[in-house]
Amino acid sequence: MKGVDLFEVETAILARATQVAASGTEDLAQYRLTLEELVQGYGRLMRESRRLIARSDRTELELNQLNSRLKQLSDELDYKARHDNLTGALNRGAVFERAHHFLKNSALSLVVLDIDFFKSINDEFGHPAGDAVIRELVNRLRITLDGKGEIGRVGGEEFTVLLPEVALDDAVVLAEKIRISIMQEVFPCLPSRPVTASFGVSWSGAGSDFEDAYARADAALYKAKHGGRNRVERESQASAVSL
Repeated sequence: MKGVDLFEVETAILARATQVAASGTEDLAQYRLTLEELVQGYGRLMRESRRLIARSDRTELELNQLNSRLKQLSDELDYKARHDNLTGALNRGAVFERAHHFLKNSALSLVVLDIDFFKSINDEFGHPAGDAVIRELVNRLRITLDGKGEIGRVGGEEFTVLLPEVALDDAVVLAEKIRISIMQEVFPCLPSRPVTASFGVSWSGAGSDFEDAYARADAALYKAKHGGRNRVERESQASAVSL
């Protein structure tokens, strides 16, 4: 099947003009008629070309807008896949991914914290109040950290802070600052009772296993919970020395 000739009319006009020009025997009237056909054909060709160019420009603009929107949607999906919907903190999978990335080339301190008596907050005030407490806690984490480290939510009321290239002692000091920022002012969403958190801190050298670092920080958190809550505990000295 032959393709459609978009310039069939113009081609025929050009062929007749070529024939008239080549014969050399046509009278003035024929030359004039042929010239008029050429002018009309050329004008029609110009209009069609402008229309096609305009359509092409619109199509290119629409494609660029579509590609931009697809990129935006892709970024949004990637963000949602890596972040907790309630707080915007990294989710558990993203925390482990980032931690493994850091530990390939650098040391890492890990802070694990857990809201004290969170179940009683949900039971007494309801889950919407519990959600508001979680959001406020993460907000205080962000303010206290002031751009240092990366915050993650790894469980219902359990959170982590990844601190690459931060020494254990410095991470413990920072965890204490976070603890104070949580307890020192009543949460606006829960004015009738204080909110506190317990902390465990570990440190790992470059090339270490993050699952082990998490277990050591979690053990320190367990110690803080059973030591009275609302406190910071570091990994045991024996664990730190073994590294």
